[in-house]
Amino acid sequence: MTGFGSVQSASELGIQNEEIMLHLIWYVIVGFLAGCVAKALLHTHLSITWTIVLGIVGSIIGGAVTHLFSPPTGGGRFHPAGLIVSILGAVLVLYLWHKFRLQLPRG
Repeated sequence: MTGFGSVQSASELGIQNEEIMLHLIWYVIVGFLAGCVAKALLHTHLSITWTIVLGIVGSIIGGAVTHLFSPPTGGGRFHPAGLIVSILGAVLVLYLWHKFRLQLPRG
């Protein structure tokens, strides 16, 4: 049990670090997939870095909208339709990006 003033063992800290790392890897993978689908649907050429950024931003927007209308059940952190909503969010971000004629920085 960890609370205020308690000391965590090294194994507990290792497990928490592994969970955080797995979540970050999962965000990158879902972001990449959502970004790839969005740029394919809108026929846009982006670098792999911008594809991942597009997908992660789309996931954040899609997840926020999903949590507003239908929060996950049972105390879960993720929504069952996460990838689909992430793709829709990425398509929306890319559409608005082109509608306002914004430019990506070259790098």
